[in-house]
Amino acid sequence: MTRTSPARYLLQAAFYLPLMVLIGYFSSAPVFVHLPAGEALLRLSIAHAAERMQACRERSQEELAKLPPNMRAAQDCPRERSPLLIELEIDGRLQLRTEALPAGTQRDGLATLYHRLPIAAGTHRIVVRMRDRPQGEFNYVREETLNLAGGDSVLIDFNASRGGLEFRR
Repeated sequence: MTRTSPARYLLQAAFYLPLMVLIGYFSSAPVFVHLPAGEALLRLSIAHAAERMQACRERSQEELAKLPPNMRAAQDCPRERSPLLIELEIDGRLQLRTEALPAGTQRDGLATLYHRLPIAAGTHRIVVRMRDRPQGEFNYVREETLNLAGGDSVLIDFNASRGGLEFRR
């Protein structure tokens, strides 16, 4: 059995003490503020498979005969989907206009968008527009007047089974 010298304990304390002070400081001192006082948070989170860029077409009998038996689908449907065009307007001012591209190498997956926007607390008229087809006007529009208190958080998302764009607190 070997004896440990007091110098060894002093060196360990000299090494561990600054480390413990750092851990203690960073566990309590830097205060994290989620939102400054008097601000609310508006979050836009959309994941949606838009319409196809081109419509499906019926194959003729001659085209089907040329294909192998396992590839004889009656319709030819291109995979590429349209990008989503999204606008966010607050109190009559356009805050965001962006295009979300579909995922995947064939551009056939979901188009996703996440955007955070801190806004002043108070009453705001919020309009969200989305187009999920290649051309034309916006086919989903939602308008709400919200009274937001400081620290409130509102999520705007898309749910096709519930009719489209919706606001959730």
